[in-house]
Amino acid sequence: MSSVKPNISFEFFPPQSLEASFRLWESVQMLAPLAPSFASVTYGAGGSTRKLTHEALGTLVKHYGLNVAGHLTCINATQSETLAIANSYAKAGVNEIVALRGDPPKGQSSFQPHPDGFSGSVDLVRALAETGRFHIRVGAYPDRHPEASDDDADIVHLKRKFDAGADSAITQYFYDIESFLRFRDRCVAAGITGKIIPGILPIEDWGKVKKFSKRCNATLPRWMDDAFAKAKRDKVEDLLSISIATELCSDLMEEGVEDLHFYTLNRPYLTRQICKALGIEPSQALKKVA
Repeated sequence: MSSVKPNISFEFFPPQSLEASFRLWESVQMLAPLAPSFASVTYGAGGSTRKLTHEALGTLVKHYGLNVAGHLTCINATQSETLAIANSYAKAGVNEIVALRGDPPKGQSSFQPHPDGFSGSVDLVRALAETGRFHIRVGAYPDRHPEASDDDADIVHLKRKFDAGADSAITQYFYDIESFLRFRDRCVAAGITGKIIPGILPIEDWGKVKKFSKRCNATLPRWMDDAFAKAKRDKVEDLLSISIATELCSDLMEEGVEDLHFYTLNRPYLTRQICKALGIEPSQALKKVA
């Protein structure tokens, strides 16, 4: 394992119930003392979800002093409405945005731009860059995006986002390091010089991960199915999950990766244990800002 500790960051999602609120703030209390370089908050297509995202962002900035990156998509909004949301982020002290096209709303099989909206993530990134107010992060896909026409399409699209003004990219999760390394090499060959941060998903529920991976075309090594079946039998699934993610992170660091982004699903235990295994300990007790 590399002796250099990585820069870490976390993704949270806004709560939609009282119970979910407790889970989010428990996650923040547990993970913020690990001094993440930033914390991102996801964003949905509905108005109520957007409001919840804004409230969560404001709380993380105001009461926990975190560097926050708000997700922003092109779904069901005009350009002016989308940029107004970005402006509200800035007013709340949010200086980073994860700019995404967004998934089609329920009932739609494909992305349909709003008649007065952005055509996709490239146009959104360009508009945000023109404001000069944000550090812009975008998505990247080591395994082919379900809508990509071929293996090169994701690379071409990512380069367009960097050329439009993106500062860094966060990848979809993966469990085969070779997928990421091949993707990184192809990005370099295409002239992409921006930072590409691996996305790490600790496996809380193997069945759910398998189901979601089919939808997003994330490749799962065959051995993992048998490994989790045995771990479930022996009631050591958490230990297996921690081991898999820790080894993946260690191997990435050996390959020169300096930043790791954890998809926490607002369930902090596994992420905290993985960070501990990587030598990342709480820097101090978390103190809420008045």
